[in-house]
Amino acid sequence: MPKINSDTLWELATAEVHSRESGVGEEDGGVMVSDRTVFLMGSKAGGKTSILLRCLDRDEPAKPTLALEYTFGRRARGHNTPKDIAHLWELGGGTSLSDLVQIPITPVSIKSLSVILILDLSKPNSVWGTMDKLLQAAQAQTEKASHQAQQMEKAKAGAKHQSSMPTTARVLPKDYPDRELISPFPLPLLIIGSKYDIFQEFDSDKKKLISKTLRFISHYYAASLIFTSIKSESLMSKTKSFVNHLAFGLDKGKTVSTDATKPLIIPAGLDSFSQIGSPPSTDVDITSLHAKNPKDLWKKVYERVFPPESISEQRVLKDPAWDPQYSEPQIDAMRAQKDQELEQYKRNVAKSWKGLELET
Repeated sequence: MPKINSDTLWELATAEVHSRESGVGEEDGGVMVSDRTVFLMGSKAGGKTSILLRCLDRDEPAKPTLALEYTFGRRARGHNTPKDIAHLWELGGGTSLSDLVQIPITPVSIKSLSVILILDLSKPNSVWGTMDKLLQAAQAQTEKASHQAQQMEKAKAGAKHQSSMPTTARVLPKDYPDRELISPFPLPLLIIGSKYDIFQEFDSDKKKLISKTLRFISHYYAASLIFTSIKSESLMSKTKSFVNHLAFGLDKGKTVSTDATKPLIIPAGLDSFSQIGSPPSTDVDITSLHAKNPKDLWKKVYERVFPPESISEQRVLKDPAWDPQYSEPQIDAMRAQKDQELEQYKRNVAKSWKGLELET
């Protein structure tokens, strides 16, 4: 039987937290091991799990994500070298479970955290709403976690060092295109347009609007953008390079494609507002839309062509227990029976109270 180390699990966990807080990775044989976190979120049933499994070279069927799921990937830098680790979180349910972003985005994780937003190109009417809500939720939580991290650093360092406390704000190169006009997402961000095989059959004008809109959003947030399909080995290979860049720090490749008739592949910093141009709109005068800012203008133009789904169409379920994708016939039948019993009990109680009122 192997010898058990005298350190308790609590002591080991404490040491791990101190190591992460100090920004130091684990050392294996004198070689520092990279330890990064990647958080995937996006359209419901948009192919997040399938893309993740392909990027991890796992040959297994994709299953619906239950709320928030965790897995990890390991990759050796070379022969007989320790493996770097990537912690991978995947948020299910589209926008309905956006509150769960607080679990992967923490004061400790933001030091090595990246975000991947996967948008279903085959459902353009939900693209803007999904993108906007999830990025807002992730950005708000990142800012909160950053503030908490700074408070933790202040408490450790003391008041005399408060002025030099680090932040998680991304610092872009001085020559970054449109540096003064964009609003960089606080964490490295990759936007993936999934189901390109369906999207490529769309009308050319619709494809152009979707492509240019996502180019604008990606550049506005200083994000990378790629369109992909799990049915294309070539596109999945390029997608894997982008994901591995975030997960393991590998080269993301040099391919760039801005042609709206082809899959978009645009690394962060290789696009510009001048190349993207203005929103394509033939049926309305853009100045009549009364947009508050450029992002609002693109939203108004996009949603004129692709109106957002109504709440009834989205059928957002606050209680995942009622979501059909998580159905369990035996459990659901018992739950329905207990719900009926509860309703009957409530009615009986209500009758008894009315009886008491009449007696008095």
